[in-house]
Amino acid sequence: MYIKIYFNDKPLFLCDEMTSEIKEYAHHDDAVMIDDFSHPAVNSMIHEMRQPKVHAGIFVHKDFGELRKAFWKKFLLVKAGGGLVHNREEKYLFMLRRGVWDLPKGKLDPGETIEHCAIREVMEETGIGGVIMEGPLLITYHTYDESGKHILKETHWFRMQAPAPGELTPQSEEQITELRWVDADGMKVLLRNTFPSIKDVIKAAAGLSPQ
Repeated sequence: MYIKIYFNDKPLFLCDEMTSEIKEYAHHDDAVMIDDFSHPAVNSMIHEMRQPKVHAGIFVHKDFGELRKAFWKKFLLVKAGGGLVHNREEKYLFMLRRGVWDLPKGKLDPGETIEHCAIREVMEETGIGGVIMEGPLLITYHTYDESGKHILKETHWFRMQAPAPGELTPQSEEQITELRWVDADGMKVLLRNTFPSIKDVIKAAAGLSPQ
C-alpha cells in the first residue's frame, strides 16, 4: 500500500513495501529514502522534500496506518473534489489557470458530499450544466503553505460526462482564462504544461498506473 504526496512537482511515497514502480525512484541519487520510523524521521523527510536538490522521497514503514497518521499530524488537511469531464465526442475539458493547464476542482464546503463538491466546482468553473457523474478515478495529494500554515490538500477526482454541447464560461474570479475541449492528441500537448497530479488523473482514466 502507498500514498503519493506532491511537494510542488516532487513525489513523496509513503508505503509499507517497495513496489517495482517506487524502486525506480530509489535508484536515483537525488532521492531520499527512510525506513526507520520515528517522529524526528518524519520531520526530517518533510525538511528534505523542501530542498531543491531532492527530487523524490520514499518513506517505508510496515505499519502504513501509523506512518500516514504521523504525516497527517504535520499538516492541516483540506479536502477538495474535481472532475475529468468528457463529451459525446470523447473530448476532454481542460482549463488554463494562471498559465498552466488544469482540471476543474475546488474545496469541499461544510455539509456537502465530496461528489456534490466535485460537480459544483465543475459547473462553477466552466459554466457547464447537467454534468453526469460516472464514478471515482483516484485521490491525489499535494502540499502548499498558506497564511503560515502547512496545508495537505486531498483531492477526490471523478470521471464525468457533459450531456450536450453548451457554452463554456471560464470563472474569471478563479483566474481561469481559457476552456478547451481536446481529443487524445490535443491532450498530449496540454500535458506538457500541467501539474504531475493532473497527469496522474489522466493515467487513472486510461487505466494506467499513476506512477
